[in-house]
Amino acid sequence: MTPRPVLDGILDAIGDTHLVELGGLLPRFPSRVLAKLEGFNPGGSVKDRSALSMLLGRIRGGELIPGRSTVVESSSGNLAIGIAQICRYYGIDFICVVDPKTTRQNLAILRAYQVTVDMVTEPDPDTGAYLPARLARVRELVAATPGAYWPNQYANPLNPRAHTRTMREIAETLDDQVDYLFCATGTGGTLRGCAEYIRDRGLSTTLIGVDALGSVLFGGPPGPRLLPGHGAAVRPALFDPTLADEVVLVSDLDCVVGCRTLTQREAILAGGSSGAVTAALRRFADRVPAGSTCVLIFPDRGDRYLDTIYDDEWVRRQFGEVSHLWKEPEHTMAVGTC
Repeated sequence: MTPRPVLDGILDAIGDTHLVELGGLLPRFPSRVLAKLEGFNPGGSVKDRSALSMLLGRIRGGELIPGRSTVVESSSGNLAIGIAQICRYYGIDFICVVDPKTTRQNLAILRAYQVTVDMVTEPDPDTGAYLPARLARVRELVAATPGAYWPNQYANPLNPRAHTRTMREIAETLDDQVDYLFCATGTGGTLRGCAEYIRDRGLSTTLIGVDALGSVLFGGPPGPRLLPGHGAAVRPALFDPTLADEVVLVSDLDCVVGCRTLTQREAILAGGSSGAVTAALRRFADRVPAGSTCVLIFPDRGDRYLDTIYDDEWVRRQFGEVSHLWKEPEHTMAVGTC
C-alpha cells in the first residue's frame, strides 16, 4: 500500500473527500446511490472549499496581510468556520456578521478561532429576513475598517470555481458515469461549480437542485425555515435557477427524517442539508431509471445539529411525535412529510 503523503498544513487537507456507497438507504431502489462526504474537510463542511478559493490567492499575492488586513463576511455557519480556520492559520483578523439563528455551537467554534463575532439582532424591516440586515452590516464594517476585505460568498465567482473540483473528484472516481447529482442550494456556489464542470466536460448528468420550502431561490414564496444550510430569503447574485435540470423542495421535517434515516441505516451522522438531499432522492426515486448512478453531495456533519435535528425533545416540540417516520420499513420513509 502506498503511504499517504504528509501534508504541509491543515489547509492542504481540504478537498479529495470520500465517496461512499449507500447500500442500505433505499434497499429496494434498483440503482446505485453514493454520497460525497464533504464533512471530512478539516473545517467540517463543503464551505472549506469556497473559503480557500476566495482567500488563498489574495493571501499568497500579498493583498491580505497579517496584522494589517481584516476579512469581513456574513455567515451563520459553515463558511464562517472555513474562513475562521484559514484566517487563524495565516494570522489574519476576521469579523463575522451573524444573527440570532446562529447556533451556540457555531458561535463557540468561531470564538475558539479568535473571531470577532458581530451579531445583527433585528431582521430587515422590508423582508423580515436576517440576511439583508447582515449584508448591510458587512458594508458598514468594511467602510469603517482599514484594510478590510469582503469575500462576498453570494457574488464572488471564486466560490463556484472551487466546486468544479468537487464535481471533478466525483466524475473521475466514477469514470464520468454520473447519471444524477443531488445538490443542496444556498449561495449557488456548489450548484454552479458542478454545473459548469458537467457542461464543460459534456457529461450527461442530470443535476437536481434541492431547495427548502420557504426559500425564494427557485421562485417560491418566502416562508419561515428552522434549519440553516440550504435555501435563502434573498436570491444571491451567483444563483442561476436554470442550472438545475430538476428542482425538489423539502421541508424542515423532511430534513430531520432524512438525517435520522441516514444514521439509522448507514451509520452516517450528517447535517441538515444532507438530510434534504436524502429526502429529495426519495421523492425523485420513481423517476430514476433502473441501473442509474446517483450521487448525493452531503455538505457537512451532524455534530453541529445535536441540539436540533438529533435532539428528540427539540424534534417533538417542532413536529410532534414523528420518530416512526425513520423507524418504519423503507417503503414508507418520508412519505407524507413533504
